[in-house]
Amino acid sequence: MRTQTLMLIPLLALGACSEKAPDPRGVGHDETLLSVSATGRSETRPDEARFTAGVSTIAASAEAATQRNNETMTKVTEALKAFGVAGKDLQTRQLTVNRIDWGANKGKFEAVNQVEVRMRAVDKAGEAVAATTQAGANVLSGPTLRISDQEAATKSAYAAAYRAARARADAYAGAAGLKIDRVLTIRDGGDSSPPMPYADGVAYEAAAQSANAAPPFNPGVSESQVSVRVDFALSEK
Repeated sequence: MRTQTLMLIPLLALGACSEKAPDPRGVGHDETLLSVSATGRSETRPDEARFTAGVSTIAASAEAATQRNNETMTKVTEALKAFGVAGKDLQTRQLTVNRIDWGANKGKFEAVNQVEVRMRAVDKAGEAVAATTQAGANVLSGPTLRISDQEAATKSAYAAAYRAARARADAYAGAAGLKIDRVLTIRDGGDSSPPMPYADGVAYEAAAQSANAAPPFNPGVSESQVSVRVDFALSEK
């Protein structure tokens, strides 16, 4: 009985050695692994414009500066509401009252109130800026152009990235006399650059802006770029 047991051990070991372990990369023993990286781009028109509008008021006392500033700022926000800017799209960025200790206004007080404006009607951003200056805004900066749904904006870029990877893989396989058998893995490389606007004349300063005319405003388009890595299994034709 003991002799039979000793004879079985080498037979089992020999059988185990005859089976090849699977490739951890996912390819079969008769397949070739090809890893391809590619990028894809898409262009989307921004659907939000954000700029900062504010009022700086100088008066002999803090109370007078604050009161006049509040009155003017109320007119500015009312002007923005006429362009469909809701209360939730106005966010206070600065609210200060300071004594001036230098220059021609030494001894007086300056009150400053600035809000960030979120314009959902991008095509009316220039008119909205003009309306704020007409209402008394004398501090203005921006705009920042944005895409509200960035994930949706990059969908076509991801599709383009995969198509580019597949085309490159086809070229490699053809040159090697092979064919693509199957896709093993698809790895998302993420956004290689955030959506950025491409346009001319989109930055301006309030001090140089006429109170009677809307500034030139061109939202242009934003470019999204993403990357992808795809592993293919190649086989003989």
